[in-house]
Amino acid sequence: MKKIGILVSHQGTNFQAIVDACDTGRIGAKIVVAISNNSQSEGLKRARRASIEAVHLSSSTHPNPDDLDAAIARVFESRNVDIVVTAGYMKKLGSITLRKFSGKILNVHPSLLPKHGGKGMFGMNVHKAVIKAGDSESGITIHWLDEQYDTGPLIAQKRVRVFDGDTPESLAKRILVEEHELLVATLEKLTKDGEI
Repeated sequence: MKKIGILVSHQGTNFQAIVDACDTGRIGAKIVVAISNNSQSEGLKRARRASIEAVHLSSSTHPNPDDLDAAIARVFESRNVDIVVTAGYMKKLGSITLRKFSGKILNVHPSLLPKHGGKGMFGMNVHKAVIKAGDSESGITIHWLDEQYDTGPLIAQKRVRVFDGDTPESLAKRILVEEHELLVATLEKLTKDGEI
């Protein structure tokens, strides 16, 4: 069975969606470790509740960025991780991890890339930008992570209509529901097709 490593920073709702889909057998893989840069993250608590190894690695455990990068890569390598999923991870990964897991790090972004991507475009910032631009649709993009923000090869996208009167918060809520489903469906397909 393929092994998944998770990177999470805060609530970990995407992480929970993956946990649930692995538990039911929809995703033909096993989550073996979750790493968070936030020692108090709900994501780490979710991991512990699911009996998944939970590891805190951040600038407080490794003040030198290269040491932190190497530590993240080492955890994933030592657990023989086949694919890494950034499930709401709010830090840019370093070159060591990106190189060692090139073509194996999956990222989720809450817009239709290349629109509303790039540095600083995460979470509510994305939804505010969509509303401000007057876009008639937004959505979710799943892509392979590379060294730039939100530029790696696309894997899947799902469109979500923007309604008149939508706020960033109402749009975020609708997109999150679709995000969970698209992420699970993508991992289901990747594990079935033997791409991971």
